[in-house]
Amino acid sequence: MKKVAVILKGYPRLSETFIAQELLALEKAGINLIIYSLRRPTDRDVHPIHSMIQAPVRYLPEYLTWHPLRVMLGLLSSLRSKNLRQLLRVFFKDLRRDRSANRIRRLGQAMVLYREIADDRNWIYAHFIHTPASVARYCSILSDLPWSCSAHAKDIWTSPKWEIEEKLDSLEWLVTCTASNRDYLAGLSANPDRIRLLYHGLDLERFSDASKQHLNNGSAEQVRVRILSVGRAVSKKGYDVLIEALAKLPDDVHWTFVHVGGGPLLKDLKRQAKSLHLQARIEWQGPLSFSKVLEQYRDSDIFVLASRIDSDGDRDGLPNVLMEAMSQRLACISTDISGIPELIRHDENGLIVKSEDVDALARAIERLIGDTECRDALGSEGRRTVEESFSLKRNVQLLVDRLSE
Repeated sequence: MKKVAVILKGYPRLSETFIAQELLALEKAGINLIIYSLRRPTDRDVHPIHSMIQAPVRYLPEYLTWHPLRVMLGLLSSLRSKNLRQLLRVFFKDLRRDRSANRIRRLGQAMVLYREIADDRNWIYAHFIHTPASVARYCSILSDLPWSCSAHAKDIWTSPKWEIEEKLDSLEWLVTCTASNRDYLAGLSANPDRIRLLYHGLDLERFSDASKQHLNNGSAEQVRVRILSVGRAVSKKGYDVLIEALAKLPDDVHWTFVHVGGGPLLKDLKRQAKSLHLQARIEWQGPLSFSKVLEQYRDSDIFVLASRIDSDGDRDGLPNVLMEAMSQRLACISTDISGIPELIRHDENGLIVKSEDVDALARAIERLIGDTECRDALGSEGRRTVEESFSLKRNVQLLVDRLSE
């Protein structure tokens, strides 16, 4: 069984519960882990699951100038590696195509990791194929340790093809969370069999079935419909589209929109809501702990995520928040991008609309507000879908098998 150095961009993070779920599942399966994070945490809270993970966490220098002694010792140690020339050939080839401080930082972090990685580690596993995979790849060259990777969304779609291709040639195997990701990455790999589909999956012990009906219909104040969305306020989440759609709902319908999450566009979204005279109908909750997010799912009537493909190509893969909402029998509305249609089947376990179609999104929301029977049916089927095809226990076994070989 492998003893694994896990390379993460930041740890712990509220927005990456899917990684925490996976790490805990691997530990329960007996995989020995040490976490190496490129950044220290910035979230004030952590989820309870983070305290359940026993793996030690070690932080690499976030900026090389902050830890000159560690960087110098990493460099001196790397000078003794028989593979230093090979690493420098790879690095300078990368640097010619990406002349950035970030590229140099990854080399420095890899050298520190090479010096500080535990002597008993025999595998490197990176989450995300952009910067964590760069550190993993460079350290793998220095150390002769094999490495593998999990790829998700932004890391795939905003990385240059040349970089992905060369990383795919270097690693042993890669898992990714949607069929659309798998097909794209397989097309870039000389060995497409290395690319495997691995849905994140949901830990149904943590998301137990509340068997709750969400039946407010908005016909009066006492049955006000609570519309929920959970996600960072970034362009690819389409919250500006969602706010426009909410503004098109009939005036005589009683509703409240609740947003959970932080993000750089929150101020812009609040200004947009105010300009549309919606500020009194919107609750901006900010980032919340797991228990409070679970309460929001159970207290709401409809879940909406208006995902889109951003101008730089960034997009969601298969957002865990949709699985979480469906696990609580919450009828979901989302869009037709990436892996979302792999989870939501239109009019069977949720509703799918065309990305960035404000009118279609408004019609879907209005439909579910008024049709509580449809909402209840979609919610029940959503729970069944998660149980049968997207449970963590079912999906993480591939990773356990790979790391147990």
